[in-house]
Parts: sequence; C-alpha cells; structure tokens
Amino acid sequence: MQMAQVFELVREDLQKVDAECRRNIASEGGLIAHVGEYIILSGGKRIRPMLLLLCARLCGYQGERQIPIGTVLEFIHTATLLHDDVIDQATQRRGNPSAHTIWGSTASVLVGDFLFAKAFHLMVQDGDLRILNILSEMTTRIARGEIHELVKSYDVTLGEEEYLEIIRDKTACLFSAACQIGGVLGGISPAQVDALAGLGMRLGMAFQLVDDTLDYTPAGEGFGKDPGTDLREGKVTLPLIYTLQKCTAEE
Repeated sequence: MQMAQVFELVREDLQKVDAECRRNIASEGGLIAHVGEYIILSGGKRIRPMLLLLCARLCGYQGERQIPIGTVLEFIHTATLLHDDVIDQATQRRGNPSAHTIWGSTASVLVGDFLFAKAFHLMVQDGDLRILNILSEMTTRIARGEIHELVKSYDVTLGEEEYLEIIRDKTACLFSAACQIGGVLGGISPAQVDALAGLGMRLGMAFQLVDDTLDYTPAGEGFGKDPGTDLREGKVTLPLIYTLQKCTAEE
C-alpha cells in the first residue's frame, strides 16, 4: 500500500486536525500566528496524527476526541522542530528557510514554548488521565533525548546502543504515544495498547534511521534535507558509527 492510500483512509480527519491547528494558532494573532502557521503549514506529512487516527479507527473508535489529541501531537512535534533548528542553527526546514533565520532565535524558542503549553492545555481539556500520563511521559522522554544528543555531540566514542537510546527518546516515543493513544480511545485491553505502543516505537525508530541515513546521500535533498548537516553539527548517527567501526586508524 502506498502512502497516498494510507492518507486517504483518514483524509477527512487529518483535514480536521489541520483546521484545528490553524484555528488554535490563528486565534493568538501576532508573532505566534506568523511563526506557528509558517512552520505548521510548511508541508509536514502529519505522520504522528495519522498514526493516532489509524490506530483509533483500527480499534473501533468512532468519536471526535482524536481531533484535538491529533492537534496536541502536531503541536508538540512542531515545538521540537522550532527548538531543534535553533540548537542546531539549521538554515532549512522542509526545504524552506527555518523559522529562526526569519524571526530570530528568541522568537522561535518562545513560540515553541507556547506550542508546548498550548498542547498541554488541550490535553487537560480532554480530561483523560491515561492519555495525559502518556503524553506527559512522552514529552519528558523527548527532552531527555534531546539533552542526551547534545551532550554526545562530536563524541565519536558513541556506540550503537546509546545512539538507539537517543533516537528512541527524541523521536520514536512520539510515534509510540500516537499509536498507544489510538488504542486507549478504542477501549482495547492494556496488553493490546502495549502492542500498539511497541509498533509505534519500531516505526519511529525506522523513521529516524532512514532520516539519519538520508543525511549521507544526495537523495536527502529530495526530502528537504541538506546532505551532511548532521556531520557538520557534530551529530554522531548510525551511518557514522558503522563507518568508524570499519575504518582503519589512518582512514
């Protein structure tokens, strides 16, 4: 099945998530609206809300709670992008100039903070403590993963297991939470929810592994990536780890 076919399964709900994102951002006006709309509407694939919607449908859920929760996931993801680009001093995001190159680092960080806060506001409005617990644990893991990656910058002694721990926290846990929440909405058993969480974790790991590999190939340009960015920023990823393992001291 092609990605377009998967998208079509939840197209109407994804459009509702998009509309909810726009509504929440536009209502703030000013800088928040300008920066938020720029980054959210710049061509993202909405993979995380899509996973939530697909898993909720798989588990038989027929309500509307998945729309604001999908917005929460997209806001958290967008906030991490804004912060990441400032930390990395990245000049591109999805093939466009990154937000901090237009509005400055301070504005990007503060709008990212706002999106995190708005996401938690929407979580509380949903009122399900199980979902709030999943999302709060996830945001803690994301922050831990980002800090871990920063500490290990330019550290060529970083091994495969520690690298996998970093991407599990900074990327894959958001995929996992999306799938897990879909199961919670569907009212399935705890064991089944755990299985969906595991599926999401593996999808997220695979996603980051591919993303890190694209940084070392010309094909990355077709995905809005500037090849070699991770290497220039001192990010030690699996392609580099494997290369160092196979190189001689002279190489």
